[in-house]
Amino acid sequence: MDLGYIKKLIKILSDSQVHELEIEEDGKKIRIVKPSAPGFAQTFPMDSSPMLSVLHSQIAANTAQSPTAPSPPPTGSNSHEVKSPIVGTFYRSPAPDAAPFVQEGSVVSVGTVLCIVEAMKLMNEIESDAAGRISKILVENGQPVEYGQTLFIVEKS
Repeated sequence: MDLGYIKKLIKILSDSQVHELEIEEDGKKIRIVKPSAPGFAQTFPMDSSPMLSVLHSQIAANTAQSPTAPSPPPTGSNSHEVKSPIVGTFYRSPAPDAAPFVQEGSVVSVGTVLCIVEAMKLMNEIESDAAGRISKILVENGQPVEYGQTLFIVEKS
């Protein structure tokens, strides 16, 4: 893979609704992830090739963007937003055939597991940091989430 090819891939990714792209060519893999916060660029070379290390730094320098984050829903003074601490895929239950951790209307305490966000094949349990009742679940099961995106609204008790 040459730098010109990589730059074209970055341009295609930045002009599309796709958030990440992974390519394997001639036994070399590269993964490009669209930035989720201003000035944040993330790429993941899949092997220790020196060429990819150089490309990694050049890609990071060329992909800094300032995307606009969706604004969170309005909340009352007694409401608390539970936000995603990482970029990943949102899951409401521990397994596809299991019941969701919580539903709208569920009463939760600090430390109650609300969901899982999968990032790079790791399942990260997201716990409530406020006690109260789940008033709104803002993300659909299996949907990608961004860092800082509001996942739940908890009406504090």
